[in-house]
Amino acid sequence: MMKKLSLQAKFALGILVIGGGALAAEYFVVKWYPYYRGAEAQKVLKLLPYQNAELGINMQVAAGIYGKVDDFPGGVRIYRPGILGHGPSLTLTSLANPGHSDEFSPQLLAQWETKGTYQAIADYRFEHTKIQERDAALIWQRRGPALLLTAHIISPDHVVEANCLPGSSDESLYLQACESSIQTINVAGPLPQLKPEPGVLELEPPKPAKTKRK
Repeated sequence: MMKKLSLQAKFALGILVIGGGALAAEYFVVKWYPYYRGAEAQKVLKLLPYQNAELGINMQVAAGIYGKVDDFPGGVRIYRPGILGHGPSLTLTSLANPGHSDEFSPQLLAQWETKGTYQAIADYRFEHTKIQERDAALIWQRRGPALLLTAHIISPDHVVEANCLPGSSDESLYLQACESSIQTINVAGPLPQLKPEPGVLELEPPKPAKTKRK
């Protein structure tokens, strides 16, 4: 018959088991988990090609967003269904540009820039920038529990709007996926003409005044 463990032996065995579990947990947190998170982030942020000739769009979409593709009149929705809650999504719409301008008007840019203040929109941020050499505007704003990123991009042929929601899993990571995807949007049409930099105006020295002979 096997002898029963003494109280001291049971106590020592308990300490050994608890200590081993603590060491395993520490290894998971310190060593393995950051590696796992980094590998998962790389998978999410990997860019995959996407093209839609009807919308005049050629771009790359982060793999964490690129799941299903649903077309609708004038646009497309690219999304990955979430297991729990809402998954990330990117909605693209394209309209003809009847004015054929390659820049947004100062009035429209001013409206976008001040909208957050006038309408008291949470986490509102505006940036006038360029995307693939085209005039563009980026707007971040809180939409319910999620942070919505909107991009407006103009070409002489198309005006494209992109709305990207990171979903409910990891807002910081999937917002990065939204931003990296939007930065690759290439809108069809001729590229803007480079405007010459204002030159330096050279002033000639004043000529001496002629004196009348007496």
